[in-house]
Amino acid sequence: MTDSRTWLAIETGGTKLLARLVRGDAVLAEERWPTTTPEAAEAALLGFVAERLRTGMVLNGAGMAAFGPIVVDPAAANYGEVLATPKPGWTGANLRAALERRLGVPVAVDTDVNAAALAERESGAGRGCASVAYVTVGTGLGAGLARAGGTLAGVLHPEMGHVPVLRLDGDSASSTCPFHLSCAEGMAAGPAVQARLAGGRLEDSPGDFAAIADYLGQLFATIVLAWSPHRIVAGGGVMAVPGLREAAAARMIAALGGYGVGEAALAPGFVRAPALEHAGLEGALLLAQQAAANPLRPATE
Repeated sequence: MTDSRTWLAIETGGTKLLARLVRGDAVLAEERWPTTTPEAAEAALLGFVAERLRTGMVLNGAGMAAFGPIVVDPAAANYGEVLATPKPGWTGANLRAALERRLGVPVAVDTDVNAAALAERESGAGRGCASVAYVTVGTGLGAGLARAGGTLAGVLHPEMGHVPVLRLDGDSASSTCPFHLSCAEGMAAGPAVQARLAGGRLEDSPGDFAAIADYLGQLFATIVLAWSPHRIVAGGGVMAVPGLREAAAARMIAALGGYGVGEAALAPGFVRAPALEHAGLEGALLLAQQAAANPLRPATE
């Protein structure tokens, strides 16, 4: 039987907003816009649906893979609200709730990294694994975990980018995180790499390459110790530097220091590149389908 349901998948990023309209297994339309204000995002997405939803089609649900910090507990009264963020105009905004009211269908939200972890576990580099951690290292640094039953969240979602890392002896580079002197994001995300190199390439600076690999390896080791995933999928612009993923995986094993963490984390290929081009959007589609199957509140609330 052909699946005739229609879904809206959304990914909100620090610089761009993506949307995809899907019917069954077919992509009907896809669009992107610069991320400006919540009001502009709402208008763009509503216009996209109105223009691209074909006559006779009914939207069944929507999912959002969102930048944070954001409330991801579906039982919370402010589910979908963006918390304190340096992104102008977004603190206190709730695009999820606004879309749910205007579209009249369930709209689910999770972090972009949790959504990407869902997608990579379902059909990407983590396919066949019971649990998959997804790490993105770009303008920011984040990590999420997908396992049977959904993604990892508590009062808030994981903020692995801000776990402390130990500075290498002699490394005097400043952290670019305004909150921490030596967290993973402040020492290894895109802005930190750019500050070190002043326009150069990481692969051309062995000392800086080794430092970034070490800090990422420490982060991976923390993820192994805290979450014990069956696989880590690591993507983002910084991870595209040739050899960095492999060097970070080696530093992860060194950071674990021989402690018994099981065979999975020590096996070749435990840390892998993403297999999906738009894992966040793919994960948002899964969120939409889950929300429609298990609505926790009326769509018009």
